Formats: sequence, C-alpha cells, structure tokens
Amino acid sequence: MNAYRDGLLALLGGDDLFAVLEQTPRRLVDLHGQLGDWRMVQPWAPGKWTGRQIFGHLADVEQGTGFRIRQIVTSPPGHVVQAFDQDLWAKPYPRLASRAAVRALVALRAWNLSYYRTFTAEDLARVGMHPERGEESVQMLIRMQAGHDRNHLAQLEALAAMPEPVIPDDDDE
Repeated sequence: MNAYRDGLLALLGGDDLFAVLEQTPRRLVDLHGQLGDWRMVQPWAPGKWTGRQIFGHLADVEQGTGFRIRQIVTSPPGHVVQAFDQDLWAKPYPRLASRAAVRALVALRAWNLSYYRTFTAEDLARVGMHPERGEESVQMLIRMQAGHDRNHLAQLEALAAMPEPVIPDDDDE
C-alpha cells in the first residue's frame, strides 16, 4: 500500500469517518477565529505551510476529492482520476482570504456529505485509478479525506498553541 494513504488511514483509525468529516468544519471555524493575523502568516513548523495556506488547501481538497468521487461513481470501471500538484495549487493561497476558504469548505463539506450518504455498498466499492497511488475505492477516498482532515487540523492546532512574539516597546530604547 502507499505510505501517504497508510498515514492518512492511521490518523482516522477505527473512528467513524462521517463523524470526523462532520466535525471538521466547526473545528476549522473555531481555529480560524483563534489564529488571528499573525498566525495566519506563520508556518506551523519550519519550512511548512502557514495557517492561510492550510485553510486554502483544505478548501481545494474538499472540491477536488468531491469531484474525484463523483467521477468514479458515475464513470465506467477503470476511470483514471487526475492527480494535482498541491504546491502549484497553493501558490495563490498567500494572496487569498482564509475566511473565504473556510466558508467554501463548510458549504462544500455539507454538500459532499449529503451526496456521500446516498451511496449504496456498490457505490462505495467502486474503484478509480489514481496515477500515483493506484486503485482506490470510493470508500477508501472518503476514509482518506477524514484522515487528511485530522492531519491538517493538528497543524492548525499547533499554530493556535503558539505564543505570539513579544515585540519590544519603542519606549525601552
């Protein structure tokens, strides 16, 4: 199996994937309110994404995963989904409003969850081909999405826990 896929599935563990997917939007709204301006532009670790970039990425992944799943469910067997380079997609994130990304994810998640809940066992078992990771069922993609949520929520929580830098008062000079 693919290491990326294994890592995301490990973050989900045996938890109810729909419960995880339902909780993420509320947690993102809360974290967005906690981060403030400084943490939006602060990487969560050296060389990693900022809060703003993580929010943008989550909105894009919600859109992309929902599209991939729809393609697999409605296409003939063997459908190949299109991979995307997350770093290329992330280039405009520093110039985009993180609040808009959160609103987009909240709306898209509600829509996607409504759609996913209509799936039969046959729909969930349908398989698409990812060019880099190989065959993935609809069920696997939804489980990976829940693990993906947990991965990035942990990064945002790390940012929220960071103390703001102390800026010396000019009067002290």
